[in-house]
Amino acid sequence: MINFEGFFNHIKQTPLKVWEEHFHQVLNVGFTPQDHGDFDRWVAALQELPDIENVTVDFNQSAVTAKPAIALSEPEKQTLKNTLMTLNPWRKGPFSIAGVEIDTEWRSDWKWDRVLPHISPLKNRTILDVGCGSGYHMWRMCGQDPALVVGIDPSLIFLMQFYAIQHFVGNQTVYYLPIGIEQMPAKMRAFDTVFSMGVLYHRRSPMDHLIELRELLRPGGELVLETLVIEGELGETLVPSGRYARMGNVWFIPSPDSIILWLEKCGFKDVRLADCAPTGLDEQRVTDWMTFQSLEDFLDPEDKSKTVEGYPAPVRAVFVATAAR
Repeated sequence: MINFEGFFNHIKQTPLKVWEEHFHQVLNVGFTPQDHGDFDRWVAALQELPDIENVTVDFNQSAVTAKPAIALSEPEKQTLKNTLMTLNPWRKGPFSIAGVEIDTEWRSDWKWDRVLPHISPLKNRTILDVGCGSGYHMWRMCGQDPALVVGIDPSLIFLMQFYAIQHFVGNQTVYYLPIGIEQMPAKMRAFDTVFSMGVLYHRRSPMDHLIELRELLRPGGELVLETLVIEGELGETLVPSGRYARMGNVWFIPSPDSIILWLEKCGFKDVRLADCAPTGLDEQRVTDWMTFQSLEDFLDPEDKSKTVEGYPAPVRAVFVATAAR
């Protein structure tokens, strides 16, 4: 059910083949899903997914879509929905699978719409998505006809959600490795485009993260960085004393000019701020597919411009930069 043979078979025909043994080692040693208490339940859900023939796949709609030639009956759709809901919470999407609409916490399509117009065409490129979540953005990348998309994220539930979607859309050229960036080979300089979206503010050493990203890129490769920012001048950075928007692992939220300086200092050139927008309550919210707290619960009920801790409410910016070396 869960194996990485497709990835290893694919990279044998690419420059990534020189790191085949490294990836075998980190996956064999570090990937122990059976230690997770929900693993057996999630695997059972994957095994219950129906095999549907003659499916039309569309990666260029807001919802990554798998539409069968013959529609499922209402009881079949309800059974499929119940099975997919076993993999809750679904945070990144949306997806439309055989008539079942997976309305995820995040409207990740809105982020993609903000990113896509500003980046180099992905056709025939080798791509890495750092912190890929459920894989939603990887499937959207797939719609641009890349040579290869590799996503890394150590979260087991996200891996299970990726396999659930892959069951219906096929293997394509998209692969998910349940590892963190620190488990990637050092100084690969192998990818044409690297995405890091929603990761930087979780890193205790953000500049080390930027250097890691640069060393994953070939010289002249493109970084797409999306992260939280604050309004402010060069050098201004928010360091939350405790939680930020009820997240306990937020370390640094700089101003856009500060991030541009960081990127230049870490070996990037042609750095530009491509987009900057506050996160709205219609972009991140509670749904039937994610029933826990969401953005509305993280903001001051009397002043939505502030978090419950009194910090500025989330604003996200997209930066595009070129690896200078």
